[in-house]
Amino acid sequence: MHHEVRPDPRNVDDKYKYWSEDAIKADMREKCHNFSVLISNKTKDFNMGTVIRNANAFLAKEVIIYGSKQYDRRGTVGAHLYTNLRHVKYTDELNLEGLVVGIDNIKRAEPMESFQWPKDQHVTMVFGEEQGGLLAEFLEICEKVVYINQYGSVRSLNVGVASGVAMYDYCRKIVD
Repeated sequence: MHHEVRPDPRNVDDKYKYWSEDAIKADMREKCHNFSVLISNKTKDFNMGTVIRNANAFLAKEVIIYGSKQYDRRGTVGAHLYTNLRHVKYTDELNLEGLVVGIDNIKRAEPMESFQWPKDQHVTMVFGEEQGGLLAEFLEICEKVVYINQYGSVRSLNVGVASGVAMYDYCRKIVD
């Protein structure tokens, strides 16, 4: 009897087609880059899913969600299933290692294009939410803050886009 193999409908790279979720997570844990992502979810920002998807695409060690555990998962396009997610309600639960770098266009920030990500220590990239940017409690723990140069009339990028640019910049300078 001949059985037809059905195509794997999941939004995963071809090398992961037909792998179980646990097998994909295990493989990604083994290959992850030396950075994590901390994202605020106080207002249930709709960009949260994009940040998680970007963290998966650039092989972050984990995504730490601060605030509400609930978010709109549609933006992840399934990436949340394969990403190491951790939820915390309070900053004293964070236990961050290495260099903590905020991404925001504030006065103390330095330009990302000249920023040197450390090769010898873990990095936690910290992102805020739409409108408010980095929370005051996040700014207190950030040792560095970097901004993304812009050339148009808008004041800032949305957090989903900014997270993708920052993670790409890290990988381009450290991994490649």
